[in-house]
Amino acid sequence: MFRLFPALLLGLAAIIAHADEVVVYSARNEQLIKPLFDAYTQATGVAVKFVTDKEGALLERLKAEGANTPADMLITVDAGNLWQAAQEGLLKPVSSKTLAANVPVHLRDPLNRWFGLSLRSRTLFYNTRKVKPADLSSYEDLGNPKWQGRLCLRTSKKVYNQSLVAMLIAQHGEAQTEKIVRSWVANLATDPFSDDTKMLEAIAAGQCDVGLANTYYYGRLMEKFPQLPLALFWANQAKGQGGVHVNVSGAGITLHAKHPEAAVKLLEWLSSEKAQNLFADANLEFPVNRKVRPAAAVAAWGKFRQSTLNLAKAGELQVAAVKLMDRAGYK
Repeated sequence: MFRLFPALLLGLAAIIAHADEVVVYSARNEQLIKPLFDAYTQATGVAVKFVTDKEGALLERLKAEGANTPADMLITVDAGNLWQAAQEGLLKPVSSKTLAANVPVHLRDPLNRWFGLSLRSRTLFYNTRKVKPADLSSYEDLGNPKWQGRLCLRTSKKVYNQSLVAMLIAQHGEAQTEKIVRSWVANLATDPFSDDTKMLEAIAAGQCDVGLANTYYYGRLMEKFPQLPLALFWANQAKGQGGVHVNVSGAGITLHAKHPEAAVKLLEWLSSEKAQNLFADANLEFPVNRKVRPAAAVAAWGKFRQSTLNLAKAGELQVAAVKLMDRAGYK
């Protein structure tokens, strides 16, 4: 017994040593999250250890590790990915008045398994030398014959477009959304692009006149090349059009978290006024917490009315969206 006592003390010491830490699996890049975690550690004394990788690889890792995972929290981009993690049983529900107050209901899982932490919009962008704002209206209007040979899109293989089409299905139904997507394909100026930045550059170069992209890609590009003839237009702002499509980077607590209480405290802090700018500004996104103002460069894009359809639909209808885009010839 006395020989066992030192071993017990060592085990207890190990538990205590790890009580003040949280382990995060993150699909957000290190340069976006490390300053945030450093600030949290400085403010609370709680160490945050993190692993970064692509969202698919992290989900597979969580599934493979099961109850042995060291991860307490998953951070990833796009509500479709968050929904998938929840559906595969990798996240647990969280009851938190703080999160309920800080994160609008349409930007979090109905069962509170994940919460949006920063907001981006997938909206319209246009060449200012060839298009006037009065010419623009909505996602649906991009199928208007006036845009024939003038539209650029990113590939349908990217989750951002899958989520957009899923939310259009939630708004319009599958049959009407297929008509919309077919009308986009009919108006394409060229084959879909591999990423948003290349597509925006094509608009600026005059290869096409209008397209769809996430707001932060536009912000990054204009920071480097402010002279580009490129501007943002908030889609679907007229009455009855439903508001512009938005999506999130967000997080949830893993099902087998070893430090669940500490992880919830970190998640609450990430949604707080103290942390929201740190989380959103680094990637030119909008805070989800309505009490927090966006960075000046982001605020300069103007105010907008966003869709309030719950983003869980982006995941629920993702398979239907992928099949629909395939039928419509959107590659």
